[in-house]
Amino acid sequence: MIKKDLLLRYSSVKKIFALCILFLSPNLIFSQSIEQLMKQGNDYYQKEQYEQAVNLYSEILNKGYESASLYYNLGNAYFRSNKLGMAILNYERGLKLQPNDEDLQYNLKIANSRTVDKIQELPKLFFVKWWEIIITSLSMAALSLLLIAVFTLFLAAIAVYLLSKNLRLQRFSFFSGSVLLAVLLIVTIMFISRVDREESSNYAVLIEPSITAKIAPDNKSGDAFLIHEGIKFQLIDRVNDWSKIKLSDGKIGWLPNNSFGKI
Repeated sequence: MIKKDLLLRYSSVKKIFALCILFLSPNLIFSQSIEQLMKQGNDYYQKEQYEQAVNLYSEILNKGYESASLYYNLGNAYFRSNKLGMAILNYERGLKLQPNDEDLQYNLKIANSRTVDKIQELPKLFFVKWWEIIITSLSMAALSLLLIAVFTLFLAAIAVYLLSKNLRLQRFSFFSGSVLLAVLLIVTIMFISRVDREESSNYAVLIEPSITAKIAPDNKSGDAFLIHEGIKFQLIDRVNDWSKIKLSDGKIGWLPNNSFGKI
């Protein structure tokens, strides 16, 4: 299955400036070319020409655009091409943009069931799980809009309280403002936690068929453990062309940077 809608967004701060001139003719033409590439990629996918589809979807990413739909389609094309690691990597990237996308969640679950390594994740405290569910229930864009909306309503309640001469209306605005202040604090904490989570979450997926992690960032060092394509791990350090990784079961080792893709 593929998704034909393409919600475009710029992947670097420098390109945000282009939004200001989006409606100028050159950018409209460029946007149309992106849509055309997406359509061509979908056509190749439907014809089961998956490598060509991968090339076109990747070309869209190289132009600086990304979306959950694009990563979903790219992941599917890789999955059909029997490149499990790349498929999981792109599903994970799509979920980073839209954590609650059911299609991405389902396909990632299917892809993970095909991996060789079945690592038991270290258990988390129940309140940590609950908090992660809460802060990831909305996308960053949705959280931002919610924060702005609540803040605007809070300011409106303050304005009504200060400007109104109606005692009943003042009481209502005071009560509403108190409730909105509490909601504003909660949403602000959620937003800050989500931003911190996005910045501190440094994960990757192995794209090599298999590799042996090393004890130190050197090919001559001892072996730590063997892992296979598609496994997800945390990046915790980097030395030249090597990265220190941590598996979900707590094991730590070093891998060359070209053996994995960062989510």
